[in-house]
Amino acid sequence: MLRLSAGDRVRVFNGRGAEFDAVVDAANREGVRLEIGAPCSSAPEPRVSITLAQAILKGDKMDDVVRDAVMIGVAAIQPILTTRSEISMAALSRGQRRERWERVAVSSAKQCGRAVVPAILEPQSFATPSSLRLPSPVFILVEPGMASGVALSDLDATSPREATLVVGPEGGWTREEAQAASTMGTLLTLGGRTLRADAMALVALSALFTHWREF
Repeated sequence: MLRLSAGDRVRVFNGRGAEFDAVVDAANREGVRLEIGAPCSSAPEPRVSITLAQAILKGDKMDDVVRDAVMIGVAAIQPILTTRSEISMAALSRGQRRERWERVAVSSAKQCGRAVVPAILEPQSFATPSSLRLPSPVFILVEPGMASGVALSDLDATSPREATLVVGPEGGWTREEAQAASTMGTLLTLGGRTLRADAMALVALSALFTHWREF
């Protein structure tokens, strides 16, 4: 903000898809006043609206997941608490983690040129997967070699209007969670290698968008 001065040309967006040319009228430590100009084109949004339901990771890894998911084009992010998540719902609230992830999402949208900031939904427990209201179809990533898992390459290549990708925690799903998840969607495997939990979402989202001819 302090690098701006009167007369500088910038672009501003409202987080809901509208972007505008603007000129700085005044800038100081209290804020920036802009003269809003004509609407301008922004980066196109994906044809498939994907919600990422991500198990909350320890430390700052969740920040990286949010940043990358916004960059690749998700429509919303649903943080979930699983059996092996290393944080409680109370600790999430005390630490204002959701508010932090919202700031990360805004920053990532700026960096990648999106005029849409995906919603960061209220964290939910995965104890009863059927209670989660997630857009269908739902795909739950599971470890390689799980007998009931479907390879991503075997999915129908016809792109849906919306979908949900569910990614587990560092320690993986418990057997009970995997069984419960199978009732809410398709268990999905992604190759034969085990990927880091903080990298899985970006890799899987990229693969899904490619499979559905988004790229």
